[in-house]
Amino acid sequence: MTRPAQRAVELREEIARHSEAYFVRDEPNIADADYDELVRELREIEREHPEFASEESQRVGAPASAVFSSVHHAEAMLSLDNVFDVEELRAWSERVIKGLDATGRWSAKPLEFCVEPKIDGLALSITYRAGRLVQAATRGDGSVGEDVTDNVRTIANVPHELGGALGSFEVRGEVFLAKADFEQLNANQRALGAKVFANARNAAAGSLRQKDPAVSASRPLSFLAYQLVDLGGDLSLATHRAVLAQLADWGFLVAPETHIASGAPEMIAASTWFEEHRHDLSYEIDGTVIKLDDLAFRAALGSTSRAPRWAIARKFPPEERTTRLLAIEVSIGRTGRATPYAVLEPVLVAGSRVAMATLHNEDQVREKDVRPGDLVIVRKAGDVIPEVVGAVGVADEVRGPAWHFPHSCPECGGGLRRRDEESDTYCVNPACPAQQMQKIVHFASRGALDIEGLGEQRVAQLLAQGLIGDVADLFGLHHEVLASLEGFGELSAQSLIAAINAAKEAPLSRILVGLGIRHVGPVAARELARHFATYEALAQARLEDLEAVEGIGPIIAQSVYEYARDDESRERMIRMTRAGVVLREPLVTSLTTTLQGRAVVVTGSIEGFTREEAAEAIVERGGTSPGSVSAKTYCVVVGEAPGTSKLSRAREVGVPLISGEYFVELLETGSWSATLE
Repeated sequence: MTRPAQRAVELREEIARHSEAYFVRDEPNIADADYDELVRELREIEREHPEFASEESQRVGAPASAVFSSVHHAEAMLSLDNVFDVEELRAWSERVIKGLDATGRWSAKPLEFCVEPKIDGLALSITYRAGRLVQAATRGDGSVGEDVTDNVRTIANVPHELGGALGSFEVRGEVFLAKADFEQLNANQRALGAKVFANARNAAAGSLRQKDPAVSASRPLSFLAYQLVDLGGDLSLATHRAVLAQLADWGFLVAPETHIASGAPEMIAASTWFEEHRHDLSYEIDGTVIKLDDLAFRAALGSTSRAPRWAIARKFPPEERTTRLLAIEVSIGRTGRATPYAVLEPVLVAGSRVAMATLHNEDQVREKDVRPGDLVIVRKAGDVIPEVVGAVGVADEVRGPAWHFPHSCPECGGGLRRRDEESDTYCVNPACPAQQMQKIVHFASRGALDIEGLGEQRVAQLLAQGLIGDVADLFGLHHEVLASLEGFGELSAQSLIAAINAAKEAPLSRILVGLGIRHVGPVAARELARHFATYEALAQARLEDLEAVEGIGPIIAQSVYEYARDDESRERMIRMTRAGVVLREPLVTSLTTTLQGRAVVVTGSIEGFTREEAAEAIVERGGTSPGSVSAKTYCVVVGEAPGTSKLSRAREVGVPLISGEYFVELLETGSWSATLE
C-alpha cells in the first residue's frame, strides 16, 4: 500500500480501539484532544485521497456492548463536525448561508443561531409514548444503542411523565455529573475505599451503564435535554428555542446559559463568552454547540452520513492531553510540606506549554498509580495548576516500578514525616533553605504584603548572597547594596526599597497573612487584627481570649498562641518592630457598621473592584464574604459573568439577588434600591 493508504488503515484501527474504550468500557486511554487529532488526520487523508475513504470512518461512537439489549434509534443519533477557532466557525457560518441561498429559502436577513454549552457527558435518547417514559438508550454507534431504561428511571431530574404530551417523542441530551456532585461522589468513594473517578464524564458514563440500577440510583446523575425528535406527536414547533421551551415546560433541565444570536458576529461572541466563562458553570463543558434556530432551514440543509450541516461544535483549547511522565520529584513549601510533582514531556494544554504538574501528596500518587515512564493524561483547567489525572494503559508496554515517597528532604537532607491523620508529608527541619525561601516569597506575595519586584528569583538571589535569612531581614536592606548586585540597577534597587518601606505601613491583618501562621488565612487574620488592633496585644492574649474572637475556633487559636510564644517568632517580631514595621490595624470607620454581622456573597466581576477588594470592602464594614451561599446569606451581589451555581443556590434558599451596580449603595447603607428578581 502507499503511505497515505497505510496511514489511513493505521488510523482507523487506532480510532476504533480508542472508541471502544471510550464509548463501551468508559475507560478512555487517550485524552479527547488527542483523539480529535487522530480523527482530523484521517479526515484530511480521505479528503485528499477519496479513493482511500471508508464507510467505517463515518461511524459515530462504537457498537453497543453485549451487556445491555440493543435499541435501534428511530432516527440516527448523528455526531457533530468540529471547529477549533473563530475563523473556522466563521467559515462554517458562510457555508450555511451559501447552502440556504442555493435552496432559495434565505431572504438575506441575519440568520439566528442557538449557542449552547457542549456538556462533557454521555449522549442519551429517551422515548416517550402518550406522555410516558417507555425506553432510554445510549448513542452506541449512532444507529444502535444500549437499553438503559431501568437505570435512567433512577435519575432524579428525568420526568417519568410529560403532562399534555400526545403521540411519540425522543428527548435527547446528555447524562452528566455536576462539578459539586462529582466531588462529593469521589469523597464518598474514598471514604468507602472504592475506586476514585478520574473525571466527571467517565464517572457519569460508568454510573449509568451499570447492570444493577440500584448502583445508578446511588450516584447523583443529572440529565440535560437539548433536542426533541417528533415521532408523530405533531407539535408543529418552528424554532429550536421553541423546542427548548417545550422541553423546559415538560420539566427537563435545559442549559440556562443558551443564547439566541442574530448574525454570525453575535454568534461568535456568544461562543467566545462560553470559552471565557467555562469554569463559572456548574458542569464541565469542552466547547459550544451552535445550531440554526429555524427548523425549516435545518430541513433544507439536511445532513451528511455522519453529521448535520446546520450545526457545529466549537471545541475549546484542550484542558487534557496525553504525554509521557519522565520523573516524579518532590518540592518543599514554606510550611515544610513536601509535594510530589510530575516532570513531563512538554505538551500544550489549555493554550500553555506544560512540563510539570502536581501530584498533590503521597496518597494521590498511590491512588492514581502513576510511575515514571508511564503515558499519562495531564489536565490544566484555566489558571489552576496542572495536575496528572492518571496513567493510560498501553497494551504490551512494560511499566516501571511503583514510585515511593523519599524518607529525606531533597533540599536539606532532613527527615520527611507525615503528621497524624494527615495526607501531607513535611520536612521536619525548620532551617531548611527551601522553606525559608518560600516563606519570604509568600510574605512578599500579592495576597500578603504585595512587595512588587520581590519574586522567587529575586528572593533566591538575596538568600544566596547572604543578605537575608528571613522576612524581618527584608526591612534592613539598603539600595546601595542592592544596586551592586547582578540584575539590579540604581532605579530598580530604589524601587524595591521603596516597596519594602511602604510595606512597613501595611495593616496588621496583611502582616499576619504574610507570616504564614498555620491555619490563619485572610478572614481569620482580619478578625484577629480588628479585635486586638496591635500585634503586641495579640501576642499577649490568653488562649481563651483568642478562642473568644468571632470566627476563630480552637485550632486557629492554638496555632496563633503557639506562634506568638515561639522564641524564633518573638525574635523576628522584635526585629521587625525595630525596623519600623507598624504592626497595627488601622482604626475602623463609621462605614463598618453598615453590614455588621451580615454575610454578603459576590459572584462575577464588579466594576471598580477586584475580587479581593470587593471582599475586603464588605469585611471593613463589619460583614463577612463567604465563598458559598446559605440560608443565612444576607444577599448575593451579581456582577458580570456570575457563577451559575451561586445564583441557583440563592434562588433555592430565597436569598435576594442584587445587581452589581448597587454594590456601592450596599456598602454605604447596608441596603439596595432594587433586586434582580
